[in-house]
Amino acid sequence: MRHTITILVENEFGVLTRVAGLFSARGYNIESLNVAPTLDETVSRMTLVTRGDEKVIEQIKKQLNKLIPVIKVEDISHLVHIEREMLLVKVASNADNRSALVQLAEDTRCKIVDNVEISYLSLETTGSAQELDDFIKALEPYGIIEITRTGSLGMRRGIKGFTIED
Repeated sequence: MRHTITILVENEFGVLTRVAGLFSARGYNIESLNVAPTLDETVSRMTLVTRGDEKVIEQIKKQLNKLIPVIKVEDISHLVHIEREMLLVKVASNADNRSALVQLAEDTRCKIVDNVEISYLSLETTGSAQELDDFIKALEPYGIIEITRTGSLGMRRGIKGFTIED
């Protein structure tokens, strides 16, 4: 089963290496990993996606909590939460397909971020992993040149935050 784990860590050199090393040493795969500072510059938040049964995920959480720079770990997969990815995609464009591509971008609330009329369009969008997968399939007939995506970011819904104080 797919699990989204949020982790608060001290914002210091080598923390990412330690977390990644924990996974590789135990033969676990990281599907996606995002890291950025929080409102408190001394703390960063990681959103990590991995797969495993409940026993494996519980073991991962215990091992993460043992790392010195880790402040807090939470598996939000079973909680009501919001999860989004960002996608940048470059698509071949010409006089014949340009208006259809622009219309598709408008219909799917994409933003055109780079535009060379005679050769390509670069589009930006956010959504769930499935929404982005569906969007990529819709673009395939036009000729996808390049894709990059962030991987998942997630937070639980509701007033309560995932902070050091909670």
